[in-house]
Amino acid sequence: MNTLKTTMLLAALTALFMALGMMFGGRGGAIIALVIAAGMNLFTYWNADKIVLKLHNAREVDARTAPEFHGMVTRLAQRAGLPMPKVYIVEDASPNAFATGRNPENAAVAATTGLLDLLTPAEVEAVMAHELGHVRNRDTLVMTMVATIAGAISMIANFGMFFGSSENRNPVAAIAAVLMAPFAAMIVQMAISRTREFGADRAGAEISGNPRALASALAKIAMPAQQMPSQAVIRNPAAAQLYIVPTSVRSLFSTHPDTRERIARLEAMGGVAVAPRSGRSALDPHRRADR
Repeated sequence: MNTLKTTMLLAALTALFMALGMMFGGRGGAIIALVIAAGMNLFTYWNADKIVLKLHNAREVDARTAPEFHGMVTRLAQRAGLPMPKVYIVEDASPNAFATGRNPENAAVAATTGLLDLLTPAEVEAVMAHELGHVRNRDTLVMTMVATIAGAISMIANFGMFFGSSENRNPVAAIAAVLMAPFAAMIVQMAISRTREFGADRAGAEISGNPRALASALAKIAMPAQQMPSQAVIRNPAAAQLYIVPTSVRSLFSTHPDTRERIARLEAMGGVAVAPRSGRSALDPHRRADR
């Protein structure tokens, strides 16, 4: 069912892209838009992980450079029945984590130094289990593809009025497209993301065996992540949908469910309250990773 919903939403984004192409360039514009959409899908399929990791200036670590963090991901991957993903650390004070890759065999997971500094070991483990949940649910490719197509829709809506012949374009419809197309793309993207996060929370709780730790981690990092956005999101807002918690306070266009609802669901799974916000640092990257 999740695969079907994702396919339908991606098809809706592609159809919207084609509709804008037809609006601004007639039938030829629609064909060009379809070719561009297909090209973007193909490119992101093979290069999703490279795009995301390059955007974050992520640094790959291994059992020698970050033994505890890498060993933790190794154990979780084995528990989840997944191939071992590549493991990265991002030098960023904003506490967050993400997963990327076109499939479980080509996956990568990453955590920021801010997250490793803030959380306890059990909480970091639960967060990384959530990211491996995205890998197991095959969400990671869609996250990048949707962001790419949604960004292209916004671009063509903003600039399409300046291209194409006037006889092939209804001025009123063109203005409506400029105003509404970005919002339509956001709605589709939001629908995918909110469904994904609940699924990854449940998968992460199952993989780590500790829903309480994941709930506690979400409670700790939600506010700092909003107050101190990732540098990658500042450069490219589309990256926000990749993270375990949102990095913007604009809830209307949030790509995640409300964090309090996620915490409540995890509490119900564990039957316990969220752990206190205080706690020692989990995996200090300054201590466990060579620089």
